[in-house]
Amino acid sequence: MKVLKAKKLYVGDGNVKENVYVAFNGNEIVHVGEEVGGEYLGEFEVVTPAFIDPHSHIGMDRAGEPYYEEEANEHMDPVLPYLYAEESVYMDDKAFRESVEWGVLYSVVLPGSGNVIGGRAALLRNWETNIEDAFVKHVGVKAAMGYNPRSTTSWGGQRPSTRMGATAIFRKALSKAYSDLKKLKEGKLSWDELEPLSKALIPVLEGRLPFRIHVHKEDDIAIIKRLAKQYGFKYTIDHACDVHTERGFKLIKDLGVPVIYGPIDSHPYKVELKHESYKNIRLLIKYMPDVLALMSDHPVVLQRNLMLQLRFFMKYGMKFEDAIKLITSNAAKVVGLNAGEVKPGKLASIVAWDGEPYVLGSSVVMAVAEGKIIEL
Repeated sequence: MKVLKAKKLYVGDGNVKENVYVAFNGNEIVHVGEEVGGEYLGEFEVVTPAFIDPHSHIGMDRAGEPYYEEEANEHMDPVLPYLYAEESVYMDDKAFRESVEWGVLYSVVLPGSGNVIGGRAALLRNWETNIEDAFVKHVGVKAAMGYNPRSTTSWGGQRPSTRMGATAIFRKALSKAYSDLKKLKEGKLSWDELEPLSKALIPVLEGRLPFRIHVHKEDDIAIIKRLAKQYGFKYTIDHACDVHTERGFKLIKDLGVPVIYGPIDSHPYKVELKHESYKNIRLLIKYMPDVLALMSDHPVVLQRNLMLQLRFFMKYGMKFEDAIKLITSNAAKVVGLNAGEVKPGKLASIVAWDGEPYVLGSSVVMAVAEGKIIEL
């Protein structure tokens, strides 16, 4: 058993503890509290849970490589739910290492938003050096609304030029899978007779995987609400950066679905982001979704800077111990990972700092990744 002492511990659930000992055995935290015996790792100013980025393209769009080698979007067709994101990830992307050095130990890597349905999202361990060890599980199927899928008319397949066209393609794929699922339950089709598209979408229709939906504008969120009601799928709202009115944020809250917000520090480079502003966070806090997590969308915002976006939530009154939940416990809930909190029974993925994480100049001095001490 290994033990460290935290002068200050941000638990990850909104609570703060002082002068506590954290012990872990193997990959699991087994004790948080009074002094306990074991291999002593030292005393640290601040300890936090490992950060989790629930939406990125790290390892697909790679640091130091030319733009035409990025692999976030497959161009051959607008509906590709059977793609696996991890199969276009290279773990030697130096951005993974830099993320670990700033406390981000987990990434969700998704296909890009150029396709209406882009493929499965993968949860990865950032500290591993090969994809076999890095891969944890699939955590959703990427879909996209708005401008991005209609901006790809030069790519392969039948491409939409309008939002209604993109929605029609989405609905057609859902209808096919929905019909095949019904036939499967009635015994009119066997699993082996299904097309790859239906095999990939049936887990979504059965609620075993959510859609991870790229969407910025309130009107497109309303369309998703309509489709979800018709087909019964679960989903997360990813981005929502153009939502800027009380009505829009109330709509999101009333949907009761997880929101993966951001990236906040990016340039609003297209018309559907014309209302994007960090000032929208004031309303986001007022109409707080049941589960809110924060993304980097790496490389749009570098994943190593994920925590820096918390400053806007603090600007509008959120305490750091609550803001940190957006990249720890809340992100863990979204991706179904037993981490994000420093509590017994959770994965021993924790980060030690030489000062308050939100203070300029503070650095990570030790990272523990599922019980493994990472040399920084």
